[in-house]
Amino acid sequence: MDKAVGRYFQLKQKQREIEQELSELRQQILDHCAESGVTDTEIGRYRVRVIAQDRREYDDEKLYQALPDAEVWRLVSKADPSKIAGLVKLNVISEEKLRETYTMKKISSLQVERL
Repeated sequence: MDKAVGRYFQLKQKQREIEQELSELRQQILDHCAESGVTDTEIGRYRVRVIAQDRREYDDEKLYQALPDAEVWRLVSKADPSKIAGLVKLNVISEEKLRETYTMKKISSLQVERL
């Protein structure tokens, strides 16, 4: 078991290092595309796409005040955008009630494919 725990620790450490490097490389690629003014390009043998997305970030207090009753708040329990979107689709909550409860945040999704 000692060997398994040691290996697990090593792999988690390596995972953190890889995630850090991926984050840095992602930012370099996004910066390059932004400076070049491109969202879809070929670089070497790779196709790079930057996809802009809008993501809602809810204010818990405003959301709580906007929900029709406490039972609905228990379904959400915290501002989880996917749960809230599901409740809107089911007509449990109206989009109108949510209008002032969130801000929009721009997110860039990066896709890299080998050609």
